[in-house]
Amino acid sequence: MNQIACIELRDLELQTHIGSYAPNATIPKKHLLDLTLWIDAKYILIGEDKMEHVFDYDPLISEIHLLAEECHYETQERLITKIVQCCAKYVAIESMEIGLRKLPVSLDSGELGIRLKINRTTLNEHRIAI
Repeated sequence: MNQIACIELRDLELQTHIGSYAPNATIPKKHLLDLTLWIDAKYILIGEDKMEHVFDYDPLISEIHLLAEECHYETQERLITKIVQCCAKYVAIESMEIGLRKLPVSLDSGELGIRLKINRTTLNEHRIAI
């Protein structure tokens, strides 16, 4: 049995503009990203303390920030789709779970979000489409 491991990113605040709001509607002040990337354990159980042996997630995070800032999004779903497509470029990522939530939702309270789990087969389909 192969060992698998994950990289977890929680509560990354994205500088983005999502949605259209009526006058006097509650406009979200924050959009928070959660991302779990399932990878082979060989990227975590390393024999030498060198970056060449691990999954370097810094470029991915930079790309996510650029995607979030590049335009106004009508929906959270579109931004998540673009982030999934971005993650698909990294062959070390075997599967993933992504969540994006906004806050506040109403009367300066609440969080509302969407979450998506992508298995290896579906992620490979995104790789083919790239």
